[in-house]
Amino acid sequence: MNKKKILLVEDEKVLMETVTLRLEANGYEVISAYDGFKGLEKAKKEKPDLIILDLMLPKMDGYKVCGLLKADTRYNKIPIIMFTARAQESDKKMGKEMGADAYITKPFEPQALLEKISELLRNEK
Repeated sequence: MNKKKILLVEDEKVLMETVTLRLEANGYEVISAYDGFKGLEKAKKEKPDLIILDLMLPKMDGYKVCGLLKADTRYNKIPIIMFTARAQESDKKMGKEMGADAYITKPFEPQALLEKISELLRNEK
């Protein structure tokens, strides 16, 4: 069975490494990008099965990346999890408006992230 490919867009290096290790330990292939522009580029080139997207990113924020991908019929079926320290209702609302499929706030519970990934990948067909 092919490994599911996850694009992780996160500018915090330690968090990037921690989440990558956790995902790989659970059988996922992980591609990473440290800024919004690179994240958008990699999403289009690699067509991952799911994207974990930080909001506060250099070059292009997560809302913009999410909005651009969800507006493009070639990529709008890819589930996107907003992954951010911004926990205000207005941030979550904005994420939904941009087309995010889920919203996980940092600090996060690793098991909750894995369950959300599993749920979104089961739903996509």
